[in-house]
Amino acid sequence: MKKIGFIDHYLDEWHANNYPDMIKKVAGDELVVAYAYAEINSPKGGMTTDQWCEKFGVQRINTIEELVEKSDCLIVLSPDNPERHLDLTRLPLASGKCTYVDKTFATTKAIAEEIVANAEKHNTPFFSTSALRFANEMKNIRKDGVTFINSKGPGVFEIYTIHQLEPIVMLMGSQAERVMAIGSKEAPALLIEFAGNRRAVLSLFNDWRVSFGLNIAYDDGKFEVIGDMTSYFDNFIVEMCDFFKTGNVKADPKETIAIMGIIESGAKAMKKPLEWVNI
Repeated sequence: MKKIGFIDHYLDEWHANNYPDMIKKVAGDELVVAYAYAEINSPKGGMTTDQWCEKFGVQRINTIEELVEKSDCLIVLSPDNPERHLDLTRLPLASGKCTYVDKTFATTKAIAEEIVANAEKHNTPFFSTSALRFANEMKNIRKDGVTFINSKGPGVFEIYTIHQLEPIVMLMGSQAERVMAIGSKEAPALLIEFAGNRRAVLSLFNDWRVSFGLNIAYDDGKFEVIGDMTSYFDNFIVEMCDFFKTGNVKADPKETIAIMGIIESGAKAMKKPLEWVNI
C-alpha cells in the first residue's frame, strides 16, 4: 500500500473533499490518502484542518517537510489558489517522489518554468493538468494537421480557462505565439495564434448549461465535432492513480508551461480588447 500526502492551502475545498473516495474506488487498498498538511483553515467558514482530518480519517501533519518524508507519493492541491503553488511545491518537487500538482499550475509562465526546473533538477516525476485532457473524446483524437479549433465551456476566466486550454494545446502543440481578447465582460473569449499560422478561439460562458466542446478543422479539409466532453474526471483519477503506481507521467511539462503563458497573456489581453499580446 502506498500512502499519499495532501498539501493544500486549505483543505475544505472540492478536490480535497472528493479525491480520497475517488482514489479508493479506483485503487482500493493500493493507494490511501494518509497524511495532510494545510497552510490555513478554510477562509470560507468551512471545516478547520483538524475537522477535515477527523472526517476523512487522515493524519494531520504540521510541516511540509514531515509530510514529504512520511508519504510515498504527493498531491499538491490548492486548486483555486495557484499563487501558492511555487511555495507549496518546493519540497515535494525536490523529493524525487511522484507528485501531482493540481490545476491551475501557476499564475505566470515564468513561475511555471521555475516550478518545472525544480522538479527537473531533482529528477522528480510530476505532472499537472486539467481533467479535460482525459475526456473520452480525447483518447483517439487525431492530432496531426489541426489548423483551427473553436472551443466552448462554462465558468469564469480565472478558474476555468485551463479546462479549455488543455485540449487546445494537446492538439495544437506548445508553440503559442500571441493572444487577443475578442469577447465581452460577461462572456470572455480569446483568439490564440500558434506557430504555422494556426489559430484557436476559446469562449467562456458563466452558465453551467454550457458544456465543454470542440470543433476542429484539419488541413485536409476534414472536421471533428465534439459537442460534449464526457467522463473526464473519472478518467483523470484513473490516470493519476496509474501515475502513482507506475511513475508514468501523463502530461508534458512543456504543454503545461505553454498553457500558463496563454492564461497570463490572456488576462493582459482582456484589459485591451482587439489588440494582440505576445506570449
